[in-house]
Amino acid sequence: MKPSEGRKRIVIEEIQPSVNDGRYPAKRILGDQVEVTAAIFGDGHDHVAARLLYRHASQRKWSAVPFAEINNDRWTATFLAGSPDDPSKLGLWYFTIEAWIDHFDTWIHDLAKRLAAQTDSAQDIPLAFRIGALHFEAAAARAKGNDAKKLTAAAANLRTLADANLALYDTPITPDLIALVAKYPDFSFATKHTPELPLWIDRERARFSSWYELFPRSAGPTGQHGTFRDVATRVPEIASMGFDVLYMPPIHPIGHAFRKGRNNSTTPEPNDVGSPWAIGSAEGGHTAILPALGTFADFDALVETARNHSIDIALDIAFQCSPDHPWVTEHPTWFSHRPDGTIQYAENPPKKYQDIYPLNFESPDWRGLWDALHNVFKFWVDRGVRVFRVDNPHTKALPFWQWCIAEVQKTTPDALFLAEAFTRPHVMYSLAKAGFTQSYTYFTWRTTKANLTEYFEEICNPPVSDFFRPNVWPNTPDILHAQFQIADLAQRRAIFRQRVILATTLSANYGIYGPAYELLEGRPAKPSPGKTSSEEYLDSEKYQLRTWDRTDPNSIAPLIADLNHIRRNNPALQRNENLHFHTVPNDNLIVYSKSTADHTNTILTVVNLDPLNTQSAMITLALDKLNLPWEATYTVEDLLTQAHYTWHGPTNYVSLTPTATAHIFRILRT
Repeated sequence: MKPSEGRKRIVIEEIQPSVNDGRYPAKRILGDQVEVTAAIFGDGHDHVAARLLYRHASQRKWSAVPFAEINNDRWTATFLAGSPDDPSKLGLWYFTIEAWIDHFDTWIHDLAKRLAAQTDSAQDIPLAFRIGALHFEAAAARAKGNDAKKLTAAAANLRTLADANLALYDTPITPDLIALVAKYPDFSFATKHTPELPLWIDRERARFSSWYELFPRSAGPTGQHGTFRDVATRVPEIASMGFDVLYMPPIHPIGHAFRKGRNNSTTPEPNDVGSPWAIGSAEGGHTAILPALGTFADFDALVETARNHSIDIALDIAFQCSPDHPWVTEHPTWFSHRPDGTIQYAENPPKKYQDIYPLNFESPDWRGLWDALHNVFKFWVDRGVRVFRVDNPHTKALPFWQWCIAEVQKTTPDALFLAEAFTRPHVMYSLAKAGFTQSYTYFTWRTTKANLTEYFEEICNPPVSDFFRPNVWPNTPDILHAQFQIADLAQRRAIFRQRVILATTLSANYGIYGPAYELLEGRPAKPSPGKTSSEEYLDSEKYQLRTWDRTDPNSIAPLIADLNHIRRNNPALQRNENLHFHTVPNDNLIVYSKSTADHTNTILTVVNLDPLNTQSAMITLALDKLNLPWEATYTVEDLLTQAHYTWHGPTNYVSLTPTATAHIFRILRT
């Protein structure tokens, strides 16, 4: 089939960033210089020109910047995605590429070669000048005002020179004339890439954040149910530790039917508080507050207190219901019914959640269900919440998330969504593509150097990094990994230190289930010596109030605070795309670096992965990644101990004990 215009001779392909050929937006941060690369080429030897077109979704007019050729038909251009202090430029952007045969630039280079060889009578310089005059006249027709006059004069000058028929010519073309023609390109047969490619621009906290999780009901005095007011008293301390997101599990009324007792017992005592994820009772559902936590005024005050300390309150949105949730009777078709007429409760064999009814996304009233769930987000957004940790999003319809998140962000583009999905990679990645800002990861189960290196190289580089932002958690209320289930306190302390150092230095986004991590909680619900133990905690806070002695001298809270402040003070640790692993022959040592683009800040981390033994080795650094010359002499400052060492060249010796778990070096440059 013939094209509608066969004189368009440019091919544009391999555009980056592009997620699934533009089906989903790539992700960047407000104020980023967004680099776009592509293969742009045409037939023959004619020169090619191209420009990058970009705009915010609220704008109709495109802005443009020229492309520069890298090599071998690869081109690059950058544009600024707003400024960091202009929230009106958050949200959806579009970009595309327009390219054309640049006949004028082809002529310029052809003329230069003719002038260099003009003693050859075959070089018809006057004819070349007359051809150039046509190019200047065509540009003048596209120009206005003084520019048009200058271009017309340049054309006349070329014709005069051609008529003079001199034996030798100097070039009459100045850089200013070339730049003037470039202002008025000929788009007659330009190729414009379709479709336009989407780009989602988030605020900085999407790229760099430190999360602290606590159960508000355990924030009260010993033996008493905590409240929002109790949490508010903890905010200054959490802020001083360097956390900027305070995440609370569901704060809604908890059902009484099939309520779970301590340690997930199906026979609760009368005073058992139940699981916060069994949402809904006669007191309300997902837009209500558990009365024992306080009032809406108390909640609003907590949000304001957190904001005054530069902390975002993150709410857990768990789209599931207790049997007592109002939706169960008001919207029975939103749930799956078994042949005996009962509603199917949640199961993940061998686990059973008799106190939770999952929602049925194949309900005949799916539209009503979608609207109700969207309204839950809108309700809390209207109360000032801007961060949501979404529970098990992979068990809900993927098209729902793409629609719902987009609906929320139409009016609240600074809203951030964390996907709590420990599931198959394609599903996790699809959730990120559908709009989730950050995503839980497999970090908890990546415990060897090979596993860590392979995994972080995957998630910190394109194409994955264009849409997937990892948020790494050493522990959660659901996950007490076997590596933490160590009876010996010294060994347990070593592994807790090791994993939080890895989390804070490998990933720009990380979080901890706070009190349990600070206090080295490692008791499993069902110990299995010699086998894989349960990842459930003994006396899990999911089912009971806990009192945490945060004055315990074994607490590693001071280390966590130091790590957060190191992250705050070193921009290199606030990004992921700059991660590079270096060579060390000892598999119990892992070495990696992060640098800012200008290398004014470079952090080199060495971690002992063995909680039992001292490990030593000669490490070999890729000096080009550190922007250091070969055989350089430089100083490294350990930010954990403030010790300084003078190193030479790429190979240097390190030794780490289980107690001195890691070096976090800042490279000092003369």
